[in-house]
Amino acid sequence: MALAFDEFGRPFIILKEQEQKSRLRGLDAQKANISAGKAVARILRTSLGPKGMDKMLQSPDGDVTITNDGATILEQMDVDNQIAKLMVELSRSQDYEIGDGTTGVVVMAGALLEKAERLLERGIHPIRIAEGYEMASRISVEHLERVANKFEFDDSNLEPLIQTCMTTLSSKIVNRCKRSLAEIAVKAVLAVADLERKDVNLDLIKVEGKVGGKLEDTELIYGIVVDKDMSHPQMPKQIEDAKIAILTCPFEPPKPKTKHKVDIDTVEKFQTLRLQEQKYFDDMVQKCKDVGATLVICQWGFDDEANHLLMHRNLPAVRWVGGVELELIAIATGGRIVPRFQELSPEKLGKAGIVREKSFGTTKDRMLYIEHCANSRAVTIFIRGGNKMIIEETKRSLHDALCVARNLIRNNSIVYGGGSAEISCSIAVEAAADRYPGVEQYAIRAFGDALEAIPMALAENSGLQPIETLSAVKSQQIKDNNPHYGIDCNDVGTNDMREQNVFETLIGKQQQILLATQVVKMILKIDDVISPSEY
Repeated sequence: MALAFDEFGRPFIILKEQEQKSRLRGLDAQKANISAGKAVARILRTSLGPKGMDKMLQSPDGDVTITNDGATILEQMDVDNQIAKLMVELSRSQDYEIGDGTTGVVVMAGALLEKAERLLERGIHPIRIAEGYEMASRISVEHLERVANKFEFDDSNLEPLIQTCMTTLSSKIVNRCKRSLAEIAVKAVLAVADLERKDVNLDLIKVEGKVGGKLEDTELIYGIVVDKDMSHPQMPKQIEDAKIAILTCPFEPPKPKTKHKVDIDTVEKFQTLRLQEQKYFDDMVQKCKDVGATLVICQWGFDDEANHLLMHRNLPAVRWVGGVELELIAIATGGRIVPRFQELSPEKLGKAGIVREKSFGTTKDRMLYIEHCANSRAVTIFIRGGNKMIIEETKRSLHDALCVARNLIRNNSIVYGGGSAEISCSIAVEAAADRYPGVEQYAIRAFGDALEAIPMALAENSGLQPIETLSAVKSQQIKDNNPHYGIDCNDVGTNDMREQNVFETLIGKQQQILLATQVVKMILKIDDVISPSEY
Protein backbone atom coordinates (compact mmCIF):
# COMPACT_ATOMS: atom_id res chain seq x y z
CA MET A 1 0.00 0.00 0.00
CA ALA A 2 1.33 3.44 -0.91
CA LEU A 3 0.20 6.93 0.07
CA ALA A 4 -0.12 9.66 -2.60
CA PHE A 5 -1.28 13.31 -2.50
CA ASP A 6 -3.59 15.11 -4.93
CA GLU A 7 -3.13 18.73 -6.08
CA PHE A 8 -4.76 20.07 -2.90
CA GLY A 9 -2.39 18.08 -0.68
CA ARG A 10 -5.05 15.60 0.40
CA PRO A 11 -3.66 12.09 0.90
CA PHE A 12 -5.28 9.11 -0.76
CA ILE A 13 -4.38 5.44 -0.62
CA ILE A 14 -3.38 3.56 -3.72
CA LEU A 15 -4.03 -0.13 -3.31
CA LYS A 16 -2.35 -2.71 -5.45
CA GLU A 17 -5.09 -4.26 -7.64
CA GLN A 18 -7.65 -2.21 -5.78
CA GLU A 19 -10.62 -3.40 -7.84
CA GLN A 20 -9.92 -6.99 -6.76
CA LYS A 21 -10.05 -6.26 -3.03
CA SER A 22 -13.08 -5.66 -0.86
CA ARG A 23 -12.74 -3.17 1.96
CA LEU A 24 -14.80 -2.41 5.05
CA ARG A 25 -14.10 0.70 7.09
CA GLY A 26 -15.13 2.33 10.33
CA LEU A 27 -18.37 1.30 11.94
CA ASP A 28 -19.21 -1.15 9.13
CA ALA A 29 -15.98 -3.09 9.77
CA GLN A 30 -16.61 -3.21 13.52
CA LYS A 31 -20.20 -4.35 13.05
CA ALA A 32 -19.15 -7.08 10.60
CA ASN A 33 -16.48 -8.29 13.03
CA ILE A 34 -18.88 -8.23 15.97
CA SER A 35 -21.54 -10.19 14.11
CA ALA A 36 -18.94 -12.86 13.18
CA GLY A 37 -17.91 -13.19 16.84
CA LYS A 38 -21.55 -13.31 17.97
CA ALA A 39 -22.34 -16.04 15.43
CA VAL A 40 -19.67 -18.32 16.93
CA ALA A 41 -20.85 -17.59 20.47
CA ARG A 42 -24.45 -18.37 19.46
CA ILE A 43 -23.43 -21.87 18.33
CA LEU A 44 -21.90 -22.67 21.71
CA ARG A 45 -24.51 -20.92 23.84
CA THR A 46 -26.91 -23.88 23.77
CA SER A 47 -24.27 -26.33 24.98
CA LEU A 48 -23.51 -24.49 28.24
CA GLY A 49 -24.32 -26.03 31.60
CA PRO A 50 -25.58 -29.38 32.88
CA LYS A 51 -28.63 -29.31 30.61
CA GLY A 52 -26.66 -28.11 27.58
CA MET A 53 -27.19 -29.76 24.21
CA ASP A 54 -24.52 -31.69 22.28
CA LYS A 55 -23.25 -30.91 18.82
CA MET A 56 -22.66 -33.47 16.09
CA LEU A 57 -19.80 -32.65 13.75
CA GLN A 58 -18.87 -34.54 10.63
CA SER A 59 -15.34 -34.19 9.32
CA PRO A 60 -14.59 -34.13 5.56
CA ASP A 61 -13.53 -37.78 5.66
CA GLY A 62 -16.77 -38.89 7.32
CA ASP A 63 -15.70 -39.20 10.97
CA VAL A 64 -18.47 -38.16 13.33
CA THR A 65 -17.82 -36.43 16.64
CA ILE A 66 -20.55 -35.85 19.22
CA THR A 67 -19.53 -33.48 22.00
CA ASN A 68 -20.44 -30.43 24.03
CA ASP A 69 -16.87 -29.45 24.85
CA GLY A 70 -16.47 -25.91 23.49
CA ALA A 71 -12.85 -26.30 22.43
CA THR A 72 -13.55 -29.54 20.52
CA ILE A 73 -16.59 -28.09 18.72
CA LEU A 74 -14.63 -25.05 17.53
CA GLU A 75 -11.54 -27.12 16.63
CA GLN A 76 -13.64 -29.38 14.39
CA MET A 77 -15.67 -26.60 12.79
CA ASP A 78 -14.15 -25.42 9.55
CA VAL A 79 -14.14 -21.69 10.31
CA ASP A 80 -13.34 -19.33 7.47
CA ASN A 81 -13.85 -15.84 8.90
CA GLN A 82 -10.78 -14.29 10.54
CA ILE A 83 -12.67 -12.96 13.56
CA ALA A 84 -14.37 -16.30 14.08
CA LYS A 85 -10.87 -17.84 14.05
CA LEU A 86 -9.98 -15.52 16.93
CA MET A 87 -12.86 -17.02 18.93
CA VAL A 88 -11.56 -20.51 18.14
CA GLU A 89 -8.11 -19.49 19.40
CA LEU A 90 -9.74 -18.03 22.51
CA SER A 91 -11.35 -21.32 23.49
CA ARG A 92 -8.15 -23.19 22.61
CA SER A 93 -6.04 -21.02 24.91
CA GLN A 94 -8.56 -21.55 27.75
CA ASP A 95 -8.28 -25.29 27.07
CA TYR A 96 -4.45 -25.26 27.13
CA GLU A 97 -4.20 -23.13 30.26
CA ILE A 98 -7.10 -24.34 32.39
CA GLY A 99 -8.64 -27.31 30.53
CA ASP A 100 -12.20 -26.42 31.52
CA GLY A 101 -14.62 -23.53 30.87
CA THR A 102 -14.02 -23.46 27.12
CA THR A 103 -17.71 -22.94 26.29
CA GLY A 104 -18.24 -20.26 28.93
CA VAL A 105 -15.35 -18.13 27.73
CA VAL A 106 -16.75 -17.93 24.18
CA VAL A 107 -20.30 -17.18 25.38
CA MET A 108 -18.83 -14.44 27.60
CA ALA A 109 -16.90 -12.90 24.68
CA GLY A 110 -20.04 -13.02 22.50
CA ALA A 111 -22.06 -11.17 25.17
CA LEU A 112 -19.36 -8.50 25.53
CA LEU A 113 -19.36 -7.97 21.74
CA GLU A 114 -23.15 -7.68 21.71
CA LYS A 115 -23.10 -4.96 24.39
CA ALA A 116 -20.24 -3.17 22.62
CA GLU A 117 -22.30 -3.03 19.41
CA ARG A 118 -25.03 -1.04 21.18
CA LEU A 119 -22.49 1.39 22.62
CA LEU A 120 -20.90 1.87 19.17
CA GLU A 121 -24.34 2.72 17.75
CA ARG A 122 -24.66 5.45 20.37
CA GLY A 123 -21.47 6.98 19.04
CA ILE A 124 -19.05 5.97 21.80
CA HIS A 125 -15.50 5.54 20.57
CA PRO A 126 -14.30 1.91 20.48
CA ILE A 127 -11.11 2.71 22.42
CA ARG A 128 -13.19 4.15 25.28
CA ILE A 129 -15.31 0.99 25.31
CA ALA A 130 -12.15 -1.16 25.37
CA GLU A 131 -10.76 0.87 28.29
CA GLY A 132 -14.03 0.57 30.19
CA TYR A 133 -14.03 -3.20 29.65
CA GLU A 134 -10.44 -3.41 30.90
CA MET A 135 -11.35 -1.55 34.13
CA ALA A 136 -14.44 -3.71 34.64
CA SER A 137 -12.48 -6.96 34.12
CA ARG A 138 -10.01 -5.82 36.80
CA ILE A 139 -12.89 -5.12 39.20
CA SER A 140 -14.37 -8.58 38.47
CA VAL A 141 -11.09 -10.44 39.00
CA GLU A 142 -10.49 -8.65 42.33
CA HIS A 143 -14.09 -9.32 43.39
CA LEU A 144 -13.68 -13.04 42.60
CA GLU A 145 -10.61 -13.10 44.88
CA ARG A 146 -12.77 -11.71 47.67
CA VAL A 147 -15.69 -14.14 47.30
CA ALA A 148 -13.47 -17.19 46.75
CA ASN A 149 -13.17 -19.89 49.40
CA LYS A 150 -10.05 -21.84 50.25
CA PHE A 151 -10.38 -25.58 49.97
CA GLU A 152 -8.54 -27.78 52.40
CA PHE A 153 -7.96 -31.36 51.33
CA ASP A 154 -5.51 -34.13 52.14
CA ASP A 155 -5.08 -37.81 51.32
CA SER A 156 -7.75 -38.80 53.83
CA ASN A 157 -10.33 -36.18 52.75
CA LEU A 158 -10.70 -36.09 48.97
CA GLU A 159 -14.37 -35.04 48.99
CA PRO A 160 -13.73 -31.36 48.06
CA LEU A 161 -11.72 -32.39 44.99
CA ILE A 162 -14.30 -34.99 43.96
CA GLN A 163 -17.18 -32.48 44.28
CA THR A 164 -15.39 -29.99 42.03
CA CYS A 165 -14.67 -32.65 39.39
CA MET A 166 -18.32 -33.72 39.55
CA THR A 167 -19.37 -30.15 38.69
CA THR A 168 -17.23 -30.34 35.55
CA LEU A 169 -18.56 -33.76 34.56
CA SER A 170 -22.22 -32.88 35.20
CA SER A 171 -22.40 -30.94 31.92
CA LYS A 172 -21.13 -33.90 29.86
CA ILE A 173 -22.77 -36.99 28.35
CA VAL A 174 -21.19 -39.09 31.11
CA ASN A 175 -23.03 -37.31 33.94
CA ARG A 176 -24.84 -40.47 35.08
CA CYS A 177 -21.50 -41.92 36.22
CA LYS A 178 -20.06 -38.62 37.34
CA ARG A 179 -19.36 -39.76 40.90
CA SER A 180 -17.27 -42.79 39.91
CA LEU A 181 -15.46 -40.92 37.11
CA ALA A 182 -14.69 -37.97 39.40
CA GLU A 183 -13.22 -40.36 41.98
CA ILE A 184 -11.10 -42.02 39.29
CA ALA A 185 -9.85 -38.62 38.04
CA VAL A 186 -8.94 -37.41 41.55
CA LYS A 187 -7.16 -40.63 42.49
CA ALA A 188 -5.23 -40.60 39.22
CA VAL A 189 -4.10 -36.99 39.72
CA LEU A 190 -3.08 -37.61 43.35
CA ALA A 191 -1.13 -40.72 42.29
CA VAL A 192 1.11 -38.65 40.00
CA ALA A 193 0.99 -35.33 41.88
CA ASP A 194 3.95 -33.79 43.63
CA LEU A 195 2.09 -32.14 46.52
CA GLU A 196 5.14 -30.32 47.92
CA ARG A 197 5.87 -28.57 44.64
CA LYS A 198 2.13 -28.34 43.86
CA ASP A 199 2.80 -29.76 40.45
CA VAL A 200 1.05 -32.46 38.41
CA ASN A 201 2.46 -34.04 35.27
CA LEU A 202 -0.60 -35.16 33.30
CA ASP A 203 1.64 -37.03 30.82
CA LEU A 204 2.00 -39.76 33.44
CA ILE A 205 -1.75 -40.45 33.28
CA LYS A 206 -2.50 -42.60 30.28
CA VAL A 207 -6.12 -42.73 29.14
CA GLU A 208 -6.94 -45.92 27.21
CA GLY A 209 -10.33 -46.86 25.79
CA LYS A 210 -11.79 -50.08 24.46
CA VAL A 211 -15.19 -50.47 22.86
CA GLY A 212 -17.41 -52.92 24.73
CA GLY A 213 -18.69 -53.23 28.27
CA LYS A 214 -20.42 -50.26 29.85
CA LEU A 215 -19.31 -46.90 31.23
CA GLU A 216 -19.54 -48.23 34.79
CA ASP A 217 -16.71 -50.69 33.99
CA THR A 218 -14.25 -47.82 33.64
CA GLU A 219 -11.40 -48.43 36.07
CA LEU A 220 -8.17 -46.90 37.36
CA ILE A 221 -5.12 -49.13 37.12
CA TYR A 222 -2.04 -48.32 39.19
CA GLY A 223 0.26 -49.32 36.40
CA ILE A 224 0.22 -49.47 32.63
CA VAL A 225 -2.19 -51.09 30.20
CA VAL A 226 -0.76 -51.99 26.79
CA ASP A 227 -2.97 -52.95 23.86
CA LYS A 228 -0.80 -55.97 23.01
CA ASP A 229 -0.67 -59.65 23.92
CA MET A 230 2.09 -62.22 24.45
CA SER A 231 3.92 -63.02 21.22
CA HIS A 232 3.22 -66.77 21.49
CA PRO A 233 -0.20 -68.18 22.49
CA GLN A 234 1.41 -70.81 24.75
CA MET A 235 3.40 -68.35 26.84
CA PRO A 236 2.19 -67.91 30.45
CA LYS A 237 -0.67 -65.43 30.79
CA GLN A 238 0.32 -64.24 34.25
CA ILE A 239 3.77 -63.48 35.65
CA GLU A 240 4.26 -62.64 39.33
CA ASP A 241 7.18 -60.47 40.49
CA ALA A 242 8.16 -59.84 36.91
CA LYS A 243 11.60 -58.53 36.03
CA ILE A 244 11.15 -56.76 32.72
CA ALA A 245 13.79 -56.18 30.04
CA ILE A 246 12.72 -53.19 27.95
CA LEU A 247 14.45 -53.41 24.56
CA THR A 248 14.59 -51.15 21.54
CA CYS A 249 16.85 -53.54 19.60
CA PRO A 250 15.32 -56.17 17.28
CA PHE A 251 15.53 -59.90 18.00
CA GLU A 252 17.26 -60.84 14.78
CA PRO A 253 20.80 -61.40 13.46
CA PRO A 254 22.63 -58.16 12.66
CA LYS A 255 22.60 -57.20 8.99
CA PRO A 256 25.78 -55.69 7.49
CA LYS A 257 25.28 -52.10 6.38
CA THR A 258 27.20 -52.66 3.12
CA LYS A 259 25.76 -54.42 0.08
CA HIS A 260 26.68 -58.06 0.30
CA LYS A 261 26.05 -61.39 -1.36
CA VAL A 262 26.46 -64.83 0.18
CA ASP A 263 27.13 -67.68 -2.21
CA ILE A 264 25.80 -70.99 -0.91
CA ASP A 265 26.61 -73.85 -3.21
CA THR A 266 26.54 -76.84 -0.85
CA VAL A 267 24.11 -78.16 1.73
CA GLU A 268 26.83 -77.98 4.38
CA LYS A 269 27.26 -74.24 3.89
CA PHE A 270 23.52 -73.74 4.26
CA GLN A 271 23.53 -75.81 7.45
CA THR A 272 26.42 -73.73 8.85
CA LEU A 273 24.59 -70.49 8.03
CA ARG A 274 21.42 -71.75 9.71
CA LEU A 275 23.32 -72.87 12.80
CA GLN A 276 25.08 -69.52 12.92
CA GLU A 277 21.72 -67.70 12.84
CA GLN A 278 20.34 -69.98 15.51
CA LYS A 279 23.39 -69.31 17.66
CA TYR A 280 22.74 -65.57 17.37
CA PHE A 281 19.18 -66.05 18.61
CA ASP A 282 20.39 -68.42 21.32
CA ASP A 283 22.92 -65.88 22.56
CA MET A 284 20.31 -63.11 22.62
CA VAL A 285 17.79 -65.18 24.56
CA GLN A 286 20.53 -66.44 26.88
CA LYS A 287 21.67 -62.86 27.59
CA CYS A 288 18.14 -61.95 28.66
CA LYS A 289 17.94 -65.07 30.84
CA ASP A 290 21.39 -64.44 32.38
CA VAL A 291 20.51 -61.00 33.70
CA GLY A 292 17.41 -62.50 35.33
CA ALA A 293 14.65 -61.16 33.07
CA THR A 294 11.32 -62.98 33.29
CA LEU A 295 9.57 -60.88 30.60
CA VAL A 296 10.90 -59.15 27.49
CA ILE A 297 9.11 -56.12 26.05
CA CYS A 298 10.47 -55.26 22.62
CA GLN A 299 9.82 -52.23 20.43
CA TRP A 300 10.35 -54.24 17.23
CA GLY A 301 9.07 -57.55 16.00
CA PHE A 302 10.90 -60.87 15.86
CA ASP A 303 10.43 -63.72 13.46
CA ASP A 304 8.87 -67.09 14.21
CA GLU A 305 12.18 -68.75 14.93
CA ALA A 306 13.00 -66.27 17.69
CA ASN A 307 9.46 -66.59 18.98
CA HIS A 308 9.78 -70.38 19.07
CA LEU A 309 13.10 -70.17 20.91
CA LEU A 310 11.72 -67.71 23.47
CA MET A 311 8.83 -70.07 24.04
CA HIS A 312 11.18 -73.06 24.56
CA ARG A 313 13.39 -71.13 26.93
CA ASN A 314 10.36 -70.06 29.01
CA LEU A 315 10.94 -66.39 28.39
CA PRO A 316 7.59 -64.64 27.74
CA ALA A 317 7.83 -61.71 25.33
CA VAL A 318 5.71 -58.88 23.94
CA ARG A 319 6.53 -57.35 20.56
CA TRP A 320 5.67 -54.15 18.65
CA VAL A 321 5.18 -51.93 21.70
CA GLY A 322 5.13 -48.20 20.79
CA GLY A 323 7.77 -45.73 21.94
CA VAL A 324 5.50 -43.68 24.23
CA GLU A 325 4.21 -46.82 25.92
CA LEU A 326 7.78 -48.07 26.38
CA GLU A 327 8.69 -44.82 28.12
CA LEU A 328 5.68 -45.06 30.44
CA ILE A 329 6.49 -48.72 31.22
CA ALA A 330 10.08 -47.68 32.00
CA ILE A 331 8.88 -44.86 34.31
CA ALA A 332 6.37 -47.11 36.06
CA THR A 333 8.61 -50.13 36.57
CA GLY A 334 11.78 -48.18 37.29
CA GLY A 335 13.58 -49.90 34.42
CA ARG A 336 15.88 -48.50 31.73
CA ILE A 337 15.29 -48.73 27.99
CA VAL A 338 18.12 -50.84 26.54
CA PRO A 339 19.19 -50.05 22.95
CA ARG A 340 21.72 -52.94 22.54
CA PHE A 341 21.90 -56.48 23.92
CA GLN A 342 25.49 -55.86 25.05
CA GLU A 343 24.21 -53.23 27.52
CA LEU A 344 21.72 -55.49 29.31
CA SER A 345 22.45 -55.69 33.04
CA PRO A 346 20.37 -56.70 36.10
CA GLU A 347 20.04 -53.12 37.40
CA LYS A 348 18.44 -52.00 34.12
CA LEU A 349 15.47 -54.34 34.52
CA GLY A 350 12.08 -52.94 35.53
CA LYS A 351 10.12 -54.56 38.34
CA ALA A 352 6.38 -55.15 38.50
CA GLY A 353 4.34 -57.10 41.07
CA ILE A 354 2.16 -58.75 38.47
CA VAL A 355 1.91 -58.77 34.67
CA ARG A 356 -1.25 -60.37 33.32
CA GLU A 357 -3.00 -60.76 30.02
CA LYS A 358 -6.72 -60.07 30.09
CA SER A 359 -9.20 -60.91 27.34
CA PHE A 360 -12.46 -59.07 26.73
CA GLY A 361 -15.89 -60.41 25.90
CA THR A 362 -16.24 -62.97 23.14
CA THR A 363 -13.75 -61.23 20.86
CA LYS A 364 -10.13 -62.22 20.58
CA ASP A 365 -9.10 -58.84 22.02
CA ARG A 366 -6.45 -59.07 24.70
CA MET A 367 -4.59 -56.45 26.66
CA LEU A 368 -1.58 -56.60 28.92
CA TYR A 369 -1.85 -55.19 32.45
CA ILE A 370 1.41 -54.26 34.23
CA GLU A 371 0.49 -53.60 37.86
CA HIS A 372 1.98 -53.10 41.36
CA CYS A 373 5.00 -51.42 39.83
CA ALA A 374 8.13 -50.37 41.69
CA ASN A 375 7.34 -46.73 41.04
CA SER A 376 3.58 -46.26 40.86
CA ARG A 377 3.82 -42.71 39.50
CA ALA A 378 2.36 -43.76 36.18
CA VAL A 379 -1.30 -44.75 36.13
CA THR A 380 -3.82 -45.70 33.45
CA ILE A 381 -7.49 -44.86 33.25
CA PHE A 382 -9.14 -47.63 31.26
CA ILE A 383 -12.48 -46.58 29.74
CA ARG A 384 -15.18 -48.93 28.50
CA GLY A 385 -18.26 -47.85 26.55
CA GLY A 386 -20.89 -48.92 24.09
CA ASN A 387 -19.36 -47.29 21.02
CA LYS A 388 -16.35 -45.34 19.83
CA MET A 389 -18.05 -41.94 20.15
CA ILE A 390 -18.95 -42.49 23.81
CA ILE A 391 -15.35 -43.48 24.56
CA GLU A 392 -13.92 -40.44 22.75
CA GLU A 393 -16.33 -38.10 24.58
CA THR A 394 -15.52 -39.77 27.92
CA LYS A 395 -11.81 -39.21 27.21
CA ARG A 396 -12.49 -35.51 26.61
CA SER A 397 -14.67 -35.25 29.74
CA LEU A 398 -12.03 -36.99 31.85
CA HIS A 399 -9.38 -34.66 30.45
CA ASP A 400 -11.44 -31.72 31.77
CA ALA A 401 -11.86 -33.40 35.16
CA LEU A 402 -8.12 -34.17 35.39
CA CYS A 403 -7.30 -30.55 34.55
CA VAL A 404 -9.70 -29.28 37.25
CA ALA A 405 -8.14 -31.57 39.86
CA ARG A 406 -4.68 -30.39 38.77
CA ASN A 407 -5.71 -26.72 39.02
CA LEU A 408 -7.07 -27.27 42.53
CA ILE A 409 -3.78 -28.81 43.62
CA ARG A 410 -1.94 -25.81 42.18
CA ASN A 411 -4.31 -23.26 43.68
CA ASN A 412 -6.96 -24.50 46.09
CA SER A 413 -9.30 -21.49 45.88
CA ILE A 414 -12.80 -22.11 44.53
CA VAL A 415 -15.81 -20.00 43.61
CA TYR A 416 -19.36 -21.30 43.40
CA GLY A 417 -20.80 -22.31 40.03
CA GLY A 418 -24.28 -22.17 38.53
CA GLY A 419 -23.71 -18.60 37.37
CA SER A 420 -23.45 -17.36 40.98
CA ALA A 421 -19.92 -15.98 40.52
CA GLU A 422 -20.95 -14.09 37.37
CA ILE A 423 -24.06 -12.58 39.01
CA SER A 424 -22.00 -11.56 42.02
CA CYS A 425 -19.34 -9.94 39.76
CA SER A 426 -22.09 -8.21 37.78
CA ILE A 427 -23.48 -6.62 40.99
CA ALA A 428 -19.97 -5.56 42.05
CA VAL A 429 -19.19 -4.06 38.62
CA GLU A 430 -22.46 -2.12 38.52
CA ALA A 431 -21.81 -0.75 42.01
CA ALA A 432 -18.27 0.27 41.02
CA ALA A 433 -19.42 1.97 37.80
CA ASP A 434 -20.64 5.04 39.75
CA ARG A 435 -17.08 5.78 40.85
CA TYR A 436 -15.90 6.35 37.28
CA PRO A 437 -16.89 9.63 35.64
CA GLY A 438 -16.81 9.94 31.87
CA VAL A 439 -17.79 7.74 28.97
CA GLU A 440 -16.07 4.63 30.39
CA GLN A 441 -18.93 4.34 32.86
CA TYR A 442 -21.22 3.18 30.04
CA ALA A 443 -18.76 0.47 29.06
CA ILE A 444 -18.35 -0.68 32.67
CA ARG A 445 -22.12 -0.99 33.05
CA ALA A 446 -22.29 -2.86 29.73
CA PHE A 447 -19.65 -5.28 31.06
CA GLY A 448 -21.82 -5.87 34.14
CA ASP A 449 -24.79 -6.67 31.89
CA ALA A 450 -22.71 -8.97 29.71
CA LEU A 451 -21.62 -11.01 32.74
CA GLU A 452 -25.27 -11.98 33.16
CA ALA A 453 -25.24 -13.77 29.78
CA ILE A 454 -23.83 -16.94 31.36
CA PRO A 455 -26.49 -17.39 34.11
CA MET A 456 -29.10 -16.38 31.50
CA ALA A 457 -27.88 -19.10 29.09
CA LEU A 458 -27.84 -21.64 31.96
CA ALA A 459 -31.46 -20.83 32.81
CA GLU A 460 -32.50 -20.93 29.15
CA ASN A 461 -30.82 -24.30 28.54
CA SER A 462 -32.47 -25.73 31.65
CA GLY A 463 -35.92 -24.83 30.33
CA LEU A 464 -36.54 -22.08 32.92
CA GLN A 465 -37.83 -18.56 32.23
CA PRO A 466 -34.46 -16.83 31.70
CA ILE A 467 -35.25 -13.22 32.67
CA GLU A 468 -37.55 -14.14 35.54
CA THR A 469 -35.09 -16.66 37.03
CA LEU A 470 -32.11 -14.35 36.68
CA SER A 471 -33.81 -11.34 38.28
CA ALA A 472 -35.08 -13.51 41.17
CA VAL A 473 -31.58 -14.86 41.89
CA LYS A 474 -29.98 -11.43 41.51
CA SER A 475 -32.41 -9.77 43.95
CA GLN A 476 -31.84 -12.67 46.37
CA GLN A 477 -28.06 -12.12 46.19
CA ILE A 478 -28.44 -8.38 46.82
CA LYS A 479 -30.96 -8.87 49.66
CA ASP A 480 -28.98 -11.53 51.57
CA ASN A 481 -25.58 -10.21 50.48
CA ASN A 482 -24.70 -13.82 49.67
CA PRO A 483 -22.59 -14.51 46.53
CA HIS A 484 -23.45 -18.25 46.55
CA TYR A 485 -26.91 -18.00 44.96
CA GLY A 486 -26.99 -19.26 41.37
CA ILE A 487 -29.33 -20.81 38.82
CA ASP A 488 -30.95 -24.04 40.02
CA CYS A 489 -30.44 -25.98 36.77
CA ASN A 490 -31.15 -29.43 38.18
CA ASP A 491 -34.40 -28.48 39.99
CA VAL A 492 -33.00 -29.40 43.39
CA GLY A 493 -35.21 -26.81 45.02
CA THR A 494 -32.49 -24.51 46.38
CA ASN A 495 -30.55 -21.73 44.70
CA ASP A 496 -27.68 -21.95 47.17
CA MET A 497 -24.79 -23.46 45.20
CA ARG A 498 -22.94 -24.24 48.43
CA GLU A 499 -25.71 -26.69 49.38
CA GLN A 500 -25.81 -28.09 45.83
CA ASN A 501 -22.02 -28.60 45.91
CA VAL A 502 -21.46 -26.81 42.58
CA PHE A 503 -17.88 -25.54 42.58
CA GLU A 504 -15.50 -24.11 40.01
CA THR A 505 -11.84 -23.25 40.29
CA LEU A 506 -11.01 -19.61 40.94
CA ILE A 507 -8.14 -19.50 38.42
CA GLY A 508 -10.44 -20.95 35.75
CA LYS A 509 -13.06 -18.24 36.28
CA GLN A 510 -10.52 -15.42 36.36
CA GLN A 511 -8.87 -16.71 33.22
CA GLN A 512 -12.27 -16.79 31.47
CA ILE A 513 -12.96 -13.13 32.23
CA LEU A 514 -9.43 -11.95 31.35
CA LEU A 515 -9.21 -13.92 28.08
CA ALA A 516 -12.68 -12.88 26.91
CA THR A 517 -11.91 -9.21 27.63
CA GLN A 518 -8.58 -9.36 25.79
CA VAL A 519 -10.12 -10.84 22.65
CA VAL A 520 -13.03 -8.37 22.66
CA LYS A 521 -10.62 -5.43 23.04
CA MET A 522 -8.66 -6.73 20.09
CA ILE A 523 -11.79 -7.08 17.92
CA LEU A 524 -13.02 -3.58 18.87
CA LYS A 525 -9.75 -1.97 17.84
CA ILE A 526 -10.06 -3.19 14.24
CA ASP A 527 -11.62 -0.47 12.09
CA ASP A 528 -10.46 -1.40 8.61
CA VAL A 529 -10.75 -4.80 6.98
CA ILE A 530 -9.05 -5.27 3.62
CA SER A 531 -9.54 -8.71 2.13
CA PRO A 532 -8.98 -10.23 -1.28
CA SER A 533 -12.28 -10.46 -3.13
CA GLU A 534 -13.89 -13.82 -3.82
CA TYR A 535 -13.29 -15.16 -7.30
